[in-house]
Amino acid sequence: MDQAENLRNMVKSTEEDGGKPLSAESNRGKSRIITVTSGKGGVGKTSTSINLAIQFRKMGKSVIILDADFGLANIEVMFGAIPKYNLSDLVYRGKDLKDIIVKGPMDISFISGGSGISGFEDLTKDQIMYIVYKLKEIEGMADIIIIDTGAGISSTVMDFVVASDEVLLVTTPEPTSITDSYSLLKVLNKHSEFNRKTTKIKIITNKVRNYEEGLNLYNKFNVVVDKFLKIEIEFLGIIESDDNMSKAVIQQQPISIAYPNSKGAKCYKKLLDNLISDKTAEESHNEHKGLVALFMRTMKRGKGGV
Repeated sequence: MDQAENLRNMVKSTEEDGGKPLSAESNRGKSRIITVTSGKGGVGKTSTSINLAIQFRKMGKSVIILDADFGLANIEVMFGAIPKYNLSDLVYRGKDLKDIIVKGPMDISFISGGSGISGFEDLTKDQIMYIVYKLKEIEGMADIIIIDTGAGISSTVMDFVVASDEVLLVTTPEPTSITDSYSLLKVLNKHSEFNRKTTKIKIITNKVRNYEEGLNLYNKFNVVVDKFLKIEIEFLGIIESDDNMSKAVIQQQPISIAYPNSKGAKCYKKLLDNLISDKTAEESHNEHKGLVALFMRTMKRGKGGV
């Protein structure tokens, strides 16, 4: 019996035992799913994912981070925690989900994208079915699931964004960052499955001197987005420039842990406060598409469906 047949039998067996495990309708959990993305690398996307996770933990929420920047192990590097297994081991080496979930600082769980998967386009339909089947177990395992996508406008990144209800887009005052953020929204706007009514896009301005600079950057960006793309975006807040940020990175510690009283850490706390105060997102997380639906839509492109 080959690996593909093994995978098909696993999925079939679970369907017979538990109804329809691949149905998004039957697997909605209570996790709030937040997707963090950026138009280019180096703007603080992964730092935002990690520090928001820490702030959520400080208020007593359980968190799982999925490093969806496949092939680049950013989360584990910044956590200073080297996982024994990653998502590629789930796909290719028969490891179970519990084997690849790693505990980081403050009991934050994360799944490493590792270096064994160059992209979902390389996976077979059976492998995709198995990933969806296994990842459905995450739904409901934590209060918050943060998906840290790759940077840019690759098809994989865009599929995650278009499949998400709550998207945090990180940008900086650098012209290239602003241009690339606009490009991401432009590509998103042209995506056949983008639903502007159900997708909440929240902008975070990073590496700014103060709130006024960050808000001014957002306002200018919003004018262009509204005029040419007609996409509704919101301002979530700023991350102030802080020398402690680079110090924390060198120490392989998030700034919210290494320097909890720094300007940067306080900015992440404020971002969390703004996320929590968004009652619409907080109350609607039981109605979201769900992690299963997200992965099914993300992985089925070019595979003839799952």
